[in-house]
Amino acid sequence: MPSVRQPAVAGTFYPSDPEVLQAMVRGFLREVQPKGDTPKAIIAPHAGYLYSGAVAAQAYRRLALGRPHLRRVVLLGPAHRVAFRGLAVSNAGGFATPLGVVPLDQKGNEAILALPFVRAFDPAHALEHSLEVQVPFLQEVLEAFSLVPVVVGDATAAEVHALLECLWGGEETAIVISSDLSHFYAYAVAQHLDQETSLAIQALNPEGIHQESACGRLPVSGLLLAARLHHLTGEILAVQNSGDTAGDKGRVVGYGAYAFA
Repeated sequence: MPSVRQPAVAGTFYPSDPEVLQAMVRGFLREVQPKGDTPKAIIAPHAGYLYSGAVAAQAYRRLALGRPHLRRVVLLGPAHRVAFRGLAVSNAGGFATPLGVVPLDQKGNEAILALPFVRAFDPAHALEHSLEVQVPFLQEVLEAFSLVPVVVGDATAAEVHALLECLWGGEETAIVISSDLSHFYAYAVAQHLDQETSLAIQALNPEGIHQESACGRLPVSGLLLAARLHHLTGEILAVQNSGDTAGDKGRVVGYGAYAFA
């Protein structure tokens, strides 16, 4: 019987108590007015909720518009803990958070394992926060759904794009890309960099996403290639940094929320 991937950052990046966690996520979402169309894809940040939860809620409140029909989420985020080549899926049968267990889409895993740059590699998932912090938001805004979690290592935007095409699906499938923006610049410098990055994302221009632009630049760039191919429209929902939320302004991390419909 497949194992369940247990939470690695509950109690640090977000509350480990399910009632406190649910109340926090719902509080963030209540501050956002729903508008626009159901997105095919979103980009959301992955810092601790006190820092980036309000920005993430901007993307997830939009994704909630698809609650009646969304049944599968393809979730990609960058590797922070383990270095490896390619993209990594999980052998687990589900991903747990304090809010419960989300089943993994085994057929989706099997489909992308046929790609030469994809492999099952549990060490990439064991301590990775970039995927985990997205799951409680998904559990709150969607009904029953399955998950295809993919950690992006040393890969190319074209490889990410190819994986997304394998799993693109129809209205039952949403794509979530986990990425923060610039890291550890002074407040005004970060604002400038993050605005440039946001405009590149809105324009579906992966060439405008640089090393210093976003820690998830590879999954972001792969999504932009796919969005261009599928004639999606990019929208900037929110851009802030830790100096706006829960940190000082001397050395900040940027957060952005984006939707593609």
